[in-house]
Amino acid sequence: MTGDDPGPLIRLYGLTGGRARPAGESFDLVAIVTTVHVPVEPAGLGPEQHAVLNLCRRPTPVADVAAHLRLPINITRVLLGDLRHDGLVTIGRPGPAAQTINEDIYREVLHGLRRL
Repeated sequence: MTGDDPGPLIRLYGLTGGRARPAGESFDLVAIVTTVHVPVEPAGLGPEQHAVLNLCRRPTPVADVAAHLRLPINITRVLLGDLRHDGLVTIGRPGPAAQTINEDIYREVLHGLRRL
């Protein structure tokens, strides 16, 4: 590979079909992604989408999803927007910390942010 090789950029472009923004309502880094349905016949889903569906069986912040996929946050948001549009995940605002987030989740978010 030469310094002029746009290989990784081409791959990212292909993952999102050239889109830079997710469809539908916007969401931020602390939004919680939860898998609601895993298709029996997952035709048309790429490895990144499969990874999201497996990871988010347990509610996971967007930042952690990006870190796990090792993708830029804007690319991750497009992929998540597509999965949300297809009814495979929900993306919601986190609830009040005292009600929904325990120390383990804070630790996971911190580790995810460090991996970015």
